[in-house]
Amino acid sequence: MPKLTIEQLDLAGQRVFIRADFNVPLTGGEVADDTRLRAVVPTIQYALKAGAAVVLASHLGRPQGKIAREYSLRPVADRLEALLGQRVELVPDCVGPETLARARSLKPGETLLLENLRFHPEEEANDDGFARELAALADCYVDDAFAAAHRAHASIVAITRYVQPAAAGLLMQQELSALGRILQSPERPLVAILGGAKVSDKLALVEHLLGRVDALLVGGGMAFTFLLALGHAVGRSLVEADCVETARAALNAARRRGVRLVVPLDTVVAASVDSASGRAVGIREIPPDQMGLDIGPRTCETFAAMMRTAQTVVWNGPMGVFEKTPFAAGTLRVARAVAEAPAFSVVGGGDTIAALAEAGVTERIGYVSTAGGAFLEFLEGRRLPGFEALTEAPV
Repeated sequence: MPKLTIEQLDLAGQRVFIRADFNVPLTGGEVADDTRLRAVVPTIQYALKAGAAVVLASHLGRPQGKIAREYSLRPVADRLEALLGQRVELVPDCVGPETLARARSLKPGETLLLENLRFHPEEEANDDGFARELAALADCYVDDAFAAAHRAHASIVAITRYVQPAAAGLLMQQELSALGRILQSPERPLVAILGGAKVSDKLALVEHLLGRVDALLVGGGMAFTFLLALGHAVGRSLVEADCVETARAALNAARRRGVRLVVPLDTVVAASVDSASGRAVGIREIPPDQMGLDIGPRTCETFAAMMRTAQTVVWNGPMGVFEKTPFAAGTLRVARAVAEAPAFSVVGGGDTIAALAEAGVTERIGYVSTAGGAFLEFLEGRRLPGFEALTEAPV
């Protein structure tokens, strides 16, 4: 880690501002999935045991810079209390005189949670004045929100100008270590699996990975743009016409580099995503009035066979319309294949992580990232503002 880490801070008697990512799904006023909360608990506990008072901050949803009760962090505070086994007070705002007074009165071992940062438009604007107010709440700063590290927001970037030192939390370190292991020194063969609906969302990633992987397996809706680039008729399947030439260029680049870029051999077709069932056909047999909605069994076996010889696997994106039961089989089969592979595996993205859970294989994955957008941008080789803003580690 070229950046300062929480273990390098003297936290005794300090108020530490921990920027977390508690952007979790809520159902009926309660946290529906506490994965991201549990991921940050070790950092919070580390700070508390080191004698610090903890000020927690996060966003939740997209309230568009306005107070919206449905985006309150109250359910998060309640769940954190259960996870930490101690009181977590939620203050009604993240800035202001009352919040400042409460933060300054915190005693070592106590935890305070600020209300949703995005209730203020200044957060997403990376506003300097807003960042100063946040910085006044603490003596040092820890960023443990890797899932938001690709956002140049006030609580992630501008705040570090006014509260130092600014260090990486334990979760941030784990994320960067796992992803760095893929990009910097992977055990080979390195196999990447990409899915999802739009190839345009992944083109930069495809181009970046082609210089690093031994094989790239493509599924999901994005595969049909590649199939069209290869000259196949794809019926009514999802295609991004303006990306066909770029997909063709990627296929050619893979050949030049000796990288196996594998597209589906068969697909599960139906009239629409709402169809009650589908049937598997070869990619040369897609009916003109139907669409491909999942990878077929031959493709599943091909992908699984390649993973059986892999030493490193990275996966992002479902293989089909995973949320619809008739078209979930391919994604679940790939999830099991990744879990069974004799490889170090890293998986990221909300739908992909949900597939691991549904397949019952989450615990058998090397590392499950809490991030979506930041996960992709890191793999694309882009600099993450949240990481760049942290204090350089002493040499």
